[in-house]
Amino acid sequence: MDYPVPSLSVVLTPDQKLEARKIAEEIAAIAREGHVLSGSITFRLTRCRQPGCKCMADPAQPHGPYWQWTRKVAGKTVSRWLSADQVADYQPWITNHRRLRELTARLDAIGISAVYADPRTPHRR
Repeated sequence: MDYPVPSLSVVLTPDQKLEARKIAEEIAAIAREGHVLSGSITFRLTRCRQPGCKCMADPAQPHGPYWQWTRKVAGKTVSRWLSADQVADYQPWITNHRRLRELTARLDAIGISAVYADPRTPHRR
């Protein structure tokens, strides 16, 4: 669906327009794929602290490996254990999410530079 673009008196440079178009194409490609996931996946080795367990030996032999997906929900850290095959599936989704954040930051930078280049902006000392 195309959204109407309001008529603006601010004009981007041809280079900015080209960069924005490239960013939009990459964002659209990620959106078509639909695989986006926030958070991170970490590798964990754990210790149960039970007396006599191998994790308490010297040298210690921790339990695992375990994979953990962690993200923020309403300001709180939420985690979920994953299998190795889930990690293989979901890691690219997290990479896509990080890429989207980079792309939107680049779009924001284009907007910021347009504001600073706008001759109508009052200058204060």
